[in-house]
Amino acid sequence: MPKHRQGKGWTQLYLRKLRNRTVQGWIGQSLILLVVGLAIAYFGTNLVQNLQRLQIPFGFDFLFTKSGPSIGETLIEYSDTDSIAWAFGVALLNTLRVVLLGILWATLVGVLVGMARLSDNWLVKKLATVYVETLRNFPLLLQLLFWYLAVFLKFPSFENRIQLPGPIYLSKNGVAFPWLQPNSATMIWLITLGLGGAVSLWLWRFLIRQQIEQGTANKPWLWPLLLLTGLCGLAALTTQQPPFWITRPQVIENLVVEGGIQFTSEFSALLLGLTLYTAAFIAEIVRAGIMAVAKGQWDAAQALGLKPAFVMRFVVFPQALRVIVPPLTSQYLNLAKNSSLAVAIGYPDIYYVASASLESTGRSVEIVVVLMAVYLTMSLIIATLMNLYNRSIQLVER
Repeated sequence: MPKHRQGKGWTQLYLRKLRNRTVQGWIGQSLILLVVGLAIAYFGTNLVQNLQRLQIPFGFDFLFTKSGPSIGETLIEYSDTDSIAWAFGVALLNTLRVVLLGILWATLVGVLVGMARLSDNWLVKKLATVYVETLRNFPLLLQLLFWYLAVFLKFPSFENRIQLPGPIYLSKNGVAFPWLQPNSATMIWLITLGLGGAVSLWLWRFLIRQQIEQGTANKPWLWPLLLLTGLCGLAALTTQQPPFWITRPQVIENLVVEGGIQFTSEFSALLLGLTLYTAAFIAEIVRAGIMAVAKGQWDAAQALGLKPAFVMRFVVFPQALRVIVPPLTSQYLNLAKNSSLAVAIGYPDIYYVASASLESTGRSVEIVVVLMAVYLTMSLIIATLMNLYNRSIQLVER
C-alpha cells in the first residue's frame, strides 16, 4: 500500500475514534479536571505567597495546643485546658446531636403535616396550610431568635421554675424531664427486642401480603404481637428486671437538677426551630409526592377492597417515595448546614468553637479549612446514605 494512502487511513481512523461519544466524554472530563487542577494550583500558590508576605505561619499544629475555648454544654468530659482539637471533637458531637434529632423530628412532623394538607377535614387541612405557609416564609434565624428570646428565656428563673406532671421542670436553664437509665439487663432486653421485633415485622408483612393476595379477613397483627409478647415475657423471666429504670429529675437544695435528662434553653430553641422550619418544607415535598401518584392507582386499590390505610401504606406511599426522597435529601442537607446558625443563640456547636478558636489563635485559613472539611464530610455522608436508600426503592428496569 502506498505510504500516502496508509497515512490517510490512520488519519481517518483517528478521526473516527474522536467522533466516538465515549472518547469525547473522556476528553471533556480530562479538560475539566485540568482546568480545575490549574485553578487550585493558582489559588493555592497565591495563598502561600500572601501568607509568606504577611509572615503568617500556615499549619495545623495549633490544634494540639492546650488552650481550648470554653464550652458550656458537652456530651463528654471537657475542660479549658484540653486541646483545640478535642474542643472541635466535643463541639462536633453537639452538632451531630442537633442534626440527627432534627432530621428525625422534622421527618415525622413533615410527613404528618404533608398528609394533613390532603385531609378531607377542612379544619385540619387549613391548620396544616397555615403552618406551612407561615413557617417556611420567615427566615430561620428570626425563628431561632424568637424561640430563644421570646419563649425559653421568658421562662422563670430556676428558683421559680414551672413544674409539670412527670415531673417536668421548665426554667431559663432549660427543660428537665424523666428519662430511661440502663441497668444490668438492658443488653439482654435490647437483643431480645431487636431480634423479636425483626421477626415480628417480617411475619406481619408476610401476613399482610397474604391477606392482600388471598382476600382473607384475618388479623395480621395478632400473631406478631403474640410472638413479641412471648419473647418479652421470656426475657423478663430470665433477667428478673425491666429493660430500663425510669430516672426522674430531682431538685437538689433548690440549686441544680439531678436525674432524668436535661436540655438547655439554647439546645431546645435550636432543635425546635430547625425541626419546625425544615418540617414545613418536608410537608410540601410529601404532599407533592402523594399527589404525583396517578389517581388510577387509588381507584384500582379501592376497587380491590383495600382499606384507606392499606391503600396509603402499600400502594400510594411506596410510589410517592420515589418522588419524595431526592428533594428530601436536599432538606436534610439544608438542616445540617443551617445548624451553624446555633452561634446566634449561644449553642456551642462546631461553628461556635471555630469562632472562639479564631479569636484566640488568629489562624483563619486553617480554621476555615477545618470547618469546610467537617460540613463537607457530614453532607457527603447524608447524601450517600439517602442515595443508597433512593436506589433501593427505585423500579428496576429490564
